Amino acid sequence: MISPTLPAELKAALDAKLQGFSRTDAAQRSQKISTTYRAGGGSGTIKSEADALAYALARMPATYAAVAASLSALTETAPEFAPETLLDVGAGPGTASWAAAEAFSSLQDFTLLDANATLSRLALELAHDSSRLADCRYLPGDAATNLVEVAQADLVVASYVIGELGESDQRKLAEMMWAKARHALVVIEPGTPAGYSRILALRQQLIAAGAYVAAPCPHEKPCPLIAPDWCHFNQRLPRSQAHRQIKGADVPFEDERFIYVALTRTPPATRAARVLAPPDIGKAEITAKLCTEDGVELAKVPRRDKPAYAHARRWRWGDAATAES
Repeated sequence: MISPTLPAELKAALDAKLQGFSRTDAAQRSQKISTTYRAGGGSGTIKSEADALAYALARMPATYAAVAASLSALTETAPEFAPETLLDVGAGPGTASWAAAEAFSSLQDFTLLDANATLSRLALELAHDSSRLADCRYLPGDAATNLVEVAQADLVVASYVIGELGESDQRKLAEMMWAKARHALVVIEPGTPAGYSRILALRQQLIAAGAYVAAPCPHEKPCPLIAPDWCHFNQRLPRSQAHRQIKGADVPFEDERFIYVALTRTPPATRAARVLAPPDIGKAEITAKLCTEDGVELAKVPRRDKPAYAHARRWRWGDAATAES
């Protein structure tokens, strides 16, 4: 399991960029950017270095945590997967590439795509002294256009990007990303009903194109959840003092809600059920909502079965509910 906190190298690089940067100004810029995103806008509102830094300070930690959790789930299902090349679509400040570097020590080649030149400059500056990402390539311009030109990569990642596109463009981008994924594609979106809907549509489209689901689902069947229920997960991460200042928050942690799908070209050898909500730990039993190969199941583990109960106590929302070992 990858740590949800920013790697030391990235944190040091970000802290160096933030020296002398007004937290009040950053908070104002971050609020404006967040308002634009919530209204359905994209990264076009990030136009200056100060905007990019404010965005990175506000969103990099949570985005990193969500991508790290998603890639961890892939490594659990496909422990033999050792990608050497990465394609980061809609890379922004490079958050997903840093998470992938932590998840896969085998990665040697990083290609990042994003239309925002300001974010691309920040990404390259943050990666400049990195032991893993110093030689990364950043291709500016529209991802759909650039995807035609780039070579296949063992792993393709797209985090928090498809929501910026219309439905037909989402389908085109999904098709192109899958074509560029030699072995695996991981797509992460906000853990909202709308984000879930986008992931479901991409999942269905690419299963029809021959993809297998490595995580979070233990099957390629239609999602068994019925509205208003929707699939999403939560990753808790600590907030730094600067992060709290820019967010105007007193709580020393943040909960990032996200949804993802990890798709592979070969079927996973095994897939465990997925914990869909925080388990209810009672005195007599543990009750856990699981997504299984046969649909949603409310699993009940009695306390009298001490080994199974002890094992189930370790289940957390989003975990693969493996059998007792």
